[in-house]
Amino acid sequence: MPTTSAPAPATGGALLRRALRRNAPRLGGASALIAVWQVCEAMVPVMIGVVVDRAVATGSWSALALWGGVLCALFATLAFSYRGGAIVGEGALQREGHRLRTEVSGHLLDPRGARADQVPGDLLAVATGDADQAAAVLRQAWFAVAAVAGFAVTAVVLARIDLVLTLVVLVGVPVALLVNHLLAGPLTRRSAVRQEALGRATGIATDLVTGLRPLKGIGAEDVALARYRRESHRAAEASVAAARWEGLLYGATQGLSGVVLVVVALVAGSRALDGALSIGELIAVVGLAQFVAEPLQTLAYFVAQLAQSRASADRLVTVLATPRLLLAGEGAATGPADLALHDVHSGTLRGVDLRAAPGELVAVVAEDPADAAALVRLLRGELRPDLGEVRLGGTPLTDLTLAETRRLLLVADHQVDLFEGTLRSNVDPGGRLDDERLAAVLVASAADEVVAHCAGGLEEPVTVGGTTLSGGQRQRVGLARALAAPAPVLVLHDPTTAVDAATEHRIAAALVAERHPGEQGAAAATSAAPTTLLLTSSPVLLARAHRVVHLDGGRVRATGTHAQLVRDDAAYREAVLR
Repeated sequence: MPTTSAPAPATGGALLRRALRRNAPRLGGASALIAVWQVCEAMVPVMIGVVVDRAVATGSWSALALWGGVLCALFATLAFSYRGGAIVGEGALQREGHRLRTEVSGHLLDPRGARADQVPGDLLAVATGDADQAAAVLRQAWFAVAAVAGFAVTAVVLARIDLVLTLVVLVGVPVALLVNHLLAGPLTRRSAVRQEALGRATGIATDLVTGLRPLKGIGAEDVALARYRRESHRAAEASVAAARWEGLLYGATQGLSGVVLVVVALVAGSRALDGALSIGELIAVVGLAQFVAEPLQTLAYFVAQLAQSRASADRLVTVLATPRLLLAGEGAATGPADLALHDVHSGTLRGVDLRAAPGELVAVVAEDPADAAALVRLLRGELRPDLGEVRLGGTPLTDLTLAETRRLLLVADHQVDLFEGTLRSNVDPGGRLDDERLAAVLVASAADEVVAHCAGGLEEPVTVGGTTLSGGQRQRVGLARALAAPAPVLVLHDPTTAVDAATEHRIAAALVAERHPGEQGAAAATSAAPTTLLLTSSPVLLARAHRVVHLDGGRVRATGTHAQLVRDDAAYREAVLR
């Protein structure tokens, strides 16, 4: 996924300005062509007035042919300039929308991840709808340029016809623009609230549809529906509030345009009766006064659109500013693939010392789930310890390159994420395993039973999130995927919480046979032997571990084999056998 090398803009306004800068050549071409179209629109009533004064009033057929031809040429220029400007401008707009979508997608799909707080559906809305709305600033820019060009030509033509009428227009237009400016601020704020509310409602709706089957399974669909109903109601209220200000903006602009038109018509009619204006000039003046209303309404519309673009740009910037989920450096491992914590203080952890050497299967029993969560975050490389070090292969974990960390370490959380595809593609996403190796990891994780119960076998379709599978089936498929990975250091967090007791015994025996087929001493004799760290309170898994570390209150309370700790430590016995 391509990403931009330049830093992301700090504000929504900066993002919109960047969009204008990096599309400047195409934007300039579109603005010029659309400005020609707008000038031609302004000149239509003027040319009609010229035809009346120089051909109709004089009865000259040659003058009628001449100025009629000029009028036809004007309409031809008008039509082709608009179409050309629209082609150039819309092309730039679509490219900018694509670049913004790519930028957001690249940030979210970066191998280091992104610590975004929004639900997936809301992030999808940002990467699609908000990206398109922010890119629409290009359209707003070229139409604004065209409107200004139309005003300028109107003012020049009116000045040549009558200075009094010019003053009326030059006073009325700035007043209308001032009103637009005063209403734009509240509209921008309400548009931001609307975009945020719509994004949340869209995100909840997406997640609701995706997780409908599990919700029905636990009887929670009414709760989820009530949550969506609340967010939808908030989105509706925010949309109505923003629409109210949009209506006020449009109404004020059209009202002021009407006032300018009436005043110009009255003044022009009076001047025509006094003989100061010819019939053709009167037609031109009234036509120009009517024309002025169109750019004013265009500006009002694009002020409202600019408010929405700014709100969408703010949401894009918020996503692009999310910090990376994983920390990485430029280092490489300097020793065997072991895992070690030295006097680590982080979150609820207080001075934890822990080492899993090559060939060892070490289990950690955390009395407080917060201790296990803090340990998992450290081992994933999501944060650095406040004090102490976490080392992988002899190097601080967060100093390793991401590629080096992934080569050496896999952390498999108890929350299994499956993706759309098949059972085979979820167990072996890279298609690296031969049939023998694939069968081995399926047996070791008891996922062979999942395959056997599916009509399609390994080719059984899997939906996003694995919603067609039970919790235990998803857990076994996730464990198979973890065992299939080539990383020598494997961390498993509660890998058997969703399976029955018989399956848990089978997995425990197969896990040791797969990862540590020899005795501890024999396995530890080679630095290439795999290392396994289990975070669990399951007696079945703990009994298979070479060593167990008991965490209580964020500190290492005891270390030993499961049998020793059960026999000699009442607190441990209470923690795992209650």
